[in-house]
Amino acid sequence: MSEELLVFRNFGIALFIGALVGIEREKRKEREVGGLGGLRTFILVALGGGASAFLSQSLQSGWVFVAGLVSLGMLLAAAHHAEVTIDKTAVGATTEVAAVVVFLLGGAAVLGHVNVAVAVAIATSAVLALKKTLHDAVGHVDLDDFVSGLKLLFASFIVLPLLPNQTVDPLGSLNPYKLWLLVVLISALSLAGYVAVRWLGPRRGAAVTGLAGGLVSSTAVTLSFARRSRAEPGGDSALAMGVLLAWAVMFARVLVMVAFVNAAMAPQLASSMAIMGSFTALMAILAWRSSVGAEASDTPEVKVKNPFSLVSATKFGLFFAVILVVVALAKRFLAEGALLVVAAVAGSTDVDAITLSMANMATAANLAESDVTPEFATRAIVIACISNTVVKAGIVAALGSRPFAKRILLSTGAIGLGALIAIFVGL
Repeated sequence: MSEELLVFRNFGIALFIGALVGIEREKRKEREVGGLGGLRTFILVALGGGASAFLSQSLQSGWVFVAGLVSLGMLLAAAHHAEVTIDKTAVGATTEVAAVVVFLLGGAAVLGHVNVAVAVAIATSAVLALKKTLHDAVGHVDLDDFVSGLKLLFASFIVLPLLPNQTVDPLGSLNPYKLWLLVVLISALSLAGYVAVRWLGPRRGAAVTGLAGGLVSSTAVTLSFARRSRAEPGGDSALAMGVLLAWAVMFARVLVMVAFVNAAMAPQLASSMAIMGSFTALMAILAWRSSVGAEASDTPEVKVKNPFSLVSATKFGLFFAVILVVVALAKRFLAEGALLVVAAVAGSTDVDAITLSMANMATAANLAESDVTPEFATRAIVIACISNTVVKAGIVAALGSRPFAKRILLSTGAIGLGALIAIFVGL
């Protein structure tokens, strides 16, 4: 493409950027009274930014572009003042800011940064068009949730880079950087599930509550549904479906964690998790078929609190470190089968720590010092998962109604069969 044609193309893209944002502003003017600028205005603003950038490049003087930007700012300030004078409620400046963004994007497009300019223009249009959606989303977030998000960012981008990325113990099992990175991963997954529960609503339905709540804590879902089954009999099938879906999410969650730590091991573990997850999903479907016609009001509210705090993250990190040390000691001084016992015991309380520990030991970097192969690590993780499932079934048996407990215990037996298949056939 010749240089002249390239310039025409870039100006065409600048025009497209202005039209993209301008159409959204034009539609907004149809819905709301007043407002600055529409389709034509934003096209001219984008072309003005492109022309200013073109002249600045041709004259080798950035002041031309700066002068154009300042002129636009003065025009927008005067127009906004006039609008506020007419309508005292018109205090927002979204359109004015959007015009400045379009001016800059028009200049970027003409200077050749086409892909970035178009991508940012699309994002700008989406932000403008999704005004209500964004405001509603913020409405679901309270101050404590926001502070928790900030703490997660603090743990990820301030604490993590300060930690040493090397082992610090004689057993060679504790790497502070990797350990905290995995703590952040678990916290992020749990926080995502918590946000899903908050946005979707804790009483949206047993299926939705089970799926979203399973990301936060499948144990919390199990405990809540078990208590509800005894308090209000009649919805056992729907409650069982929710519990089983939460358990199915646990298997998917385990696979995501392993893929993050040891991507080479993930395909092998996927078959095992798929077998167990399929048995769980099958039992959930059977429960759903029995629950058809149940009222939505029968769905219990799962009380989940924000799962992230620096204290809870630190506690999990310490627990994870203890599991790493125990596994390292068992590997060094005990028979191979002892690791499977450790996996079963650790999995009964928390499946995340033992999963991450075994996946890390089976990485290519550690195979030279460890005899924990991916096959053995997969078997240990499967045992940890079934141990965790059995404990949750025990919670149901102790706290749930008899029909609810019977259905869950039968499902646990089916999941255990899937685990046996995964261990002896799928590996």
